[in-house]
Amino acid sequence: LLLENQIRQGDVVKLGEHSGLVEEITLRYVQLRDYEGHVHFVPNGQISTVVNMSRGFAQAVVDIGVGYGEDLDRVMDVMREVGAALRADTAFAERILGDLEIAGVERWADSSVVLRARFRTAPLEQWTVRREFLRRLKRAFDERGIEIPFPQLRLHTQAG
Repeated sequence: LLLENQIRQGDVVKLGEHSGLVEEITLRYVQLRDYEGHVHFVPNGQISTVVNMSRGFAQAVVDIGVGYGEDLDRVMDVMREVGAALRADTAFAERILGDLEIAGVERWADSSVVLRARFRTAPLEQWTVRREFLRRLKRAFDERGIEIPFPQLRLHTQAG
């Protein structure tokens, strides 16, 4: 870990089942503090994989569920519009490194069609960008009457 410069103090990493901010690296363990403030001491001998979320850039990935009756091209246009406005906002301009990329339909869920998209972001900004994009997209969907579905059950009975 130390010799190969895989992680540094201040990085956010996932080491096996533990993830958090690297507070200390010693010859024996790595000390992480997770989002809830818990401190984890991970022995170096137990680390088999390292996921470093602090290097170069990150991706803010969003899965957006919309009703089956929605026009998906219209929905994707709204997503692009909200993404462009977010990127143009001075509070987010330095955090977002590229335009919103829409991959398309990710899956058909029980109550929704799920679209996947992502922003390339500065390291550790993916969560902030994702949350703000979702907040703004909810407002835009509400204003345009785009359904964000919730699980529903439809019962059919047979006449005897």
